[in-house]
Amino acid sequence: MSRPPTLALPACARAYRLDTGRGAFAVHDARPDGAPIGTALLVPGFTGSKEDFIALLAPLAASGFRAVAVDGRGQHESPGPRDEPAYAQEELALDVLAQADAVRDGGGPLHLLGHSLGGLITRAAVLRDPAPFRSLTVLSSGPAAIDASQQTRVRMLIEALGTMDMERVWEAMRALDPPESADEATPPEIGAFLRERWLNTVPEQLIATGRQMLAEPDRVAELARTGLATHVVSGAVDYAWPVPLMDEMARRLAARRTVIEGAEHSPNAERPAKTAEALAGFWSEVG
Repeated sequence: MSRPPTLALPACARAYRLDTGRGAFAVHDARPDGAPIGTALLVPGFTGSKEDFIALLAPLAASGFRAVAVDGRGQHESPGPRDEPAYAQEELALDVLAQADAVRDGGGPLHLLGHSLGGLITRAAVLRDPAPFRSLTVLSSGPAAIDASQQTRVRMLIEALGTMDMERVWEAMRALDPPESADEATPPEIGAFLRERWLNTVPEQLIATGRQMLAEPDRVAELARTGLATHVVSGAVDYAWPVPLMDEMARRLAARRTVIEGAEHSPNAERPAKTAEALAGFWSEVG
């Protein structure tokens, strides 16, 4: 679970509901002072939300890019039905394409980024239709299913969501947190936000997307055949997809590879300045 370092939107950003052909989605939309040199659509991961990118917004805008971070359907402030088929990967990929269509006139070429689970969803969107995008950045996401060491945790969560309400599951997860993740190590406003976000998330979204992470096939060769410029970014350590696996994926894609030192699974929240620098550099280079 990504922990944003702050909840304060920078002056360059505003929160609103983005209307698309597939419904409205809650977004944070940051814009540079002048005309954007490009637009980036930022898609969060499992248990995540648009707030996971909040620390990237100002530095990306300062680099000349419009950045639009979105809550996917059933995530935090975007509504979603209590129906697992609504969260099939194909449905979520179509949502991304609709979001892309809604922001693509925002200035310059459109760049797509997916964090963790979002990397799998954005890949599915690109494989369905790469035409809207100048590039795809896969942030802390791998070629196929999550690492075996994490699959047990996700299965336990899916089972709990099938038998317990969200409040009880939250309390159970907090009881299992390591000491460094305890409430006393988290600012109170961030802790309150994490709980609120969890309770706002539709459980069927978590169940359906959790199953996707357990069963995702390797689609790297398909992505390579699109010819789309790609960038694989991760921290120096990752528990969901081992870093060597992401190194190999980048090689297979002939992608740019960036490792953010001092970061783990969420470089966007843990080392936002370095992450934003790497993203803006890549987007500027591919035009």
